[in-house]
Amino acid sequence: MKLYIMTDLEGVAGVLNSDDYGSPESRYYEVARSLTTQETNAAVEGALIAGATEVLVVDGHGHGAINPGELHPAAELFAGRPMGYPFLCDATFDAAMVVGQHAKSNTDGGHLSHTGSFTIEELSINGVSVGELGCNMLFCGYYGVPTVMVSGDIACCEEAQALVPGIATAAVKRGIKRGPAAGLTGQQNKLYNGAAVHLCPARARDLIRAAAEAGLRRLRDIPPFRLDPPFELISVLRRTETEPQKTARVTGDDLIELLNMPTAYE
Repeated sequence: MKLYIMTDLEGVAGVLNSDDYGSPESRYYEVARSLTTQETNAAVEGALIAGATEVLVVDGHGHGAINPGELHPAAELFAGRPMGYPFLCDATFDAAMVVGQHAKSNTDGGHLSHTGSFTIEELSINGVSVGELGCNMLFCGYYGVPTVMVSGDIACCEEAQALVPGIATAAVKRGIKRGPAAGLTGQQNKLYNGAAVHLCPARARDLIRAAAEAGLRRLRDIPPFRLDPPFELISVLRRTETEPQKTARVTGDDLIELLNMPTAYE
């Protein structure tokens, strides 16, 4: 059984904020990489118990978040830049998982919620609001690959369950800021929901391991997330201190081509 695991960083337990944990110049970047890799390893372990025989881990965080030296020996790693959709996913995979995911932009009660960057106000495809999680699940679904487990903050897990009821989730932290960040600038948005209550990393890994096993065992009961063509993607850029919001629209009949199209904001 062949498994695809997309990873991110901001949804990992113990990753407290973006500035201190999110990039190579951050003072706790290596800590964040280790935490992310260990959560990923927990997903691999659960999947192996459930029968996975091949595992591809994709380092989906912009600056990278997987430490190859700590990665589970049963997994292969796809990392480096540039990448681009579909991040090596194809129809040969039996299932997908997403580890370390954060909620989409403007999510009530999320932690470090954003979509691609903190400067995006909203993203939708065919009228359905999606974030990075929804886009990841969509391109996997394009190949008929169901996403069977998602880990991240509680708001992210609720987002996953709203898109695919019955998906296995592991909530490893909870944001405490209520209300969306609508109308804020990118910098204001980055700071808006920066506080959260985190599980102990060891406990978070236990939950992820169990959810990965459970999700893969229920593979046949969890459908791929799909939207029907033709497609229209609308992206709204947050206002700045000097300019109002801007909007970009792209259309197409092929989802992968759509996701890779450049966006021109007006």
